[in-house]
Amino acid sequence: MRVIERTAQATLALAVAGLACASPSLAQTPHPTPAEFFKGKSISLIVGAGAGGAYDLVSRTLAQHWGRHIPGNPGFVVSNMHIASGLAMTNHVSTVAPKDGTVMGMGNANIALEPGLKMLSRDGGNVQFDALKLNWIGSPMQLPQVIWVFHTAPAKSFDDLKAGKIVMGSMGVGGDNFVVPWLANQLLGTKLEMITGYKSQAEIFTAAERGEVHGNTAVLPNLTSAKADWWKEKKVRVLLQASEKRIPLLPDVPTAVELAKDAAAREVLRFWSLKYAMSYPLFLPPGVPAERVKAIRDAFDATMKDPQFLAEAKRLAFEIDPFNGEQMTKLVAEIVGAPPALTERVKVLMQPPSAKK
Repeated sequence: MRVIERTAQATLALAVAGLACASPSLAQTPHPTPAEFFKGKSISLIVGAGAGGAYDLVSRTLAQHWGRHIPGNPGFVVSNMHIASGLAMTNHVSTVAPKDGTVMGMGNANIALEPGLKMLSRDGGNVQFDALKLNWIGSPMQLPQVIWVFHTAPAKSFDDLKAGKIVMGSMGVGGDNFVVPWLANQLLGTKLEMITGYKSQAEIFTAAERGEVHGNTAVLPNLTSAKADWWKEKKVRVLLQASEKRIPLLPDVPTAVELAKDAAAREVLRFWSLKYAMSYPLFLPPGVPAERVKAIRDAFDATMKDPQFLAEAKRLAFEIDPFNGEQMTKLVAEIVGAPPALTERVKVLMQPPSAKK
């Protein structure tokens, strides 16, 4: 019986080996190393925001230096897909783009909040990604959104935002430039009116110059870098940081959490501010081979220490304070796993009135 069993096993092994030789497709092909795979290729970095704003500027600056640190030294091609506050870009990268490491996205930090709050999609119907399954790469900065006004606006301090109507430009109800002032109205007593429909941050800047709006909510580099002339000439006033702690660049500007009226408001605002650790979130789609994800993560970390990149960042007034891929993965899990009662309360507070168009 033992002889027969061994003979059967040997026959089966020979048959499998014969099939592999006869049909090369059945034989295993060696997996290319990251250096072999990326050599001669370009990585497409798709930005979920319009051209000329901070997300665009940060992405293009990073792309100039990142490839030097990725095995195989691929080039970068940066493009913009800013429909629905970055939701279309995130869906595209997650479901349509190749899952081989040649396409990545830079969205906004609201990606992490989407599973619980449905803020980009409102009803969740258009969401085609799972934040927990994205391969998070890192964020070059940890900065909150800020509420700012043009120098011609009547508001000169945070208290002035509570004294009379101040008009804010916004791209849509799913983005921070609507949600932050809307939450401030409810939790901090401000009287901000949002006008939606602007296609980009650049359009809002133009609207402020024309007097159509007094200001808006934006990531700080939109002011310090994209509008460096305004910043140097003190043509803008930053009146509120949507965060828990004051950042070094704005030591005299109050935060939303410190101005909260009570513990309940403070809890909501603190939860909201968690995402700002990943202000400029970079990610690869699910399914990218683990060794390529690691190679791109390691290269991101190396770029954050690259003297040439840091010199360029300093010239552009970027406050480089990186948050790496492992940290982002843990933070997204923390945000997604927040108590349902808290996320439900935030969701209710976020329901906007009919926005002026």
